[in-house]
Amino acid sequence: MNGIRVVVGMSGGVDSSVAAFLLKEQGYDVVGLFMRNWNDASVTLEDECPWIDDSRDAMMVAEQLGIPFQVIDLSDVYKERIVDYMFQEYEQGRTPNPDVLCNREIKFDIFLQNALKLGADFVATGHYVQKIEIEVDGKNEFQLIAGLDPNKDQSYFLCQLNQFQLSKALFPIGGILKPDVRKIAENANLLTATKKDSQGLCFIGKVRLPEFLQQQLSVKKGKVIEIEEDLPKLENHFNLISREPSLNVNRLSKISFEHSDGKVVGEHTGAHFYTIGQRKGLNIGGKPKPLFVLQTNVHENVIYVGQGENHKALFSAGLVIKSSEAHWVRHSQKRVVLQSKDLLCRIRYRQALFECHLVEAENGDMLLYFNEIQKSVTAGQFAAIYLKDELVFSGVIS
Repeated sequence: MNGIRVVVGMSGGVDSSVAAFLLKEQGYDVVGLFMRNWNDASVTLEDECPWIDDSRDAMMVAEQLGIPFQVIDLSDVYKERIVDYMFQEYEQGRTPNPDVLCNREIKFDIFLQNALKLGADFVATGHYVQKIEIEVDGKNEFQLIAGLDPNKDQSYFLCQLNQFQLSKALFPIGGILKPDVRKIAENANLLTATKKDSQGLCFIGKVRLPEFLQQQLSVKKGKVIEIEEDLPKLENHFNLISREPSLNVNRLSKISFEHSDGKVVGEHTGAHFYTIGQRKGLNIGGKPKPLFVLQTNVHENVIYVGQGENHKALFSAGLVIKSSEAHWVRHSQKRVVLQSKDLLCRIRYRQALFECHLVEAENGDMLLYFNEIQKSVTAGQFAAIYLKDELVFSGVIS
């Protein structure tokens, strides 16, 4: 691999460390690059891998491997493309997924462009995902394949990548099980071998979300209204969506609650701070079962809640993805996917895959029907569709 330069996004964790190690072993010209994306420590949990500690660990691993290392400050563009977007989405009553956006907008866009300026042929990350190059009608295409380790598969986080981004990407550990990645790190005496995995935002660490959101979104008290399961229109809605699976567009209709549908049981600090399926943060007790957020209305600043994690209002038979938000990883697969009866889907990371059907509406919107009703479908999140182990389509839930 002499002469082929790979810039590795080193996060200071074991996965990216092993990715860099394997590439070096394979003879690539490897350069380590750490992305600094965050400057505000006031909302960061300092015991959850703050960026200073992570950058130091990444630098020390690079020294162990004998590869060049740099820190690149992307905090301004991260704020613009990720943080500001998050505030806008929450303000509109949607729940964004910053990790998916970080991969599309930062790691495989801004970071990639900077790597290319350094003479990189490829960029590499420590994602548990695989890429396969195939030929279709005389042209090379790149498949996005789930990681070999089903417990660590991160293909969902990369569901928005396009063909150019995939053409420049390497995923050295995608075909390795997590325990074996640890063993490789231990055998190579990498100092990150036993380091705890980060669970926070992309290259930031874990943040206190309420304080984070309150930086831009104001506290605005409003009513919490409880919805009983025997509400007639809820009963009718549930009976419709739980029928034998069909492609009836009415099954995708969302129920909309009103003040008169329930009773006021408390007060909240702003509907934009809550998301569907949320339990914590309501601070309302005295009920036989815990309360869960069923629906939010940011325009009227009202939250609708119900008792129990299996409240009927939490379930949906499908979802809609606007044509402007639809993304085909390989556009050549569109017809095959729309005709397939073997599609699998997930609407959040680490969710078990479930069967579905995808239909294109006359206006270009994509209608996603679940074979079995699913819980807590949340606007702003991403739905990802697989054909066998290949991620073929994704889009923002409307």
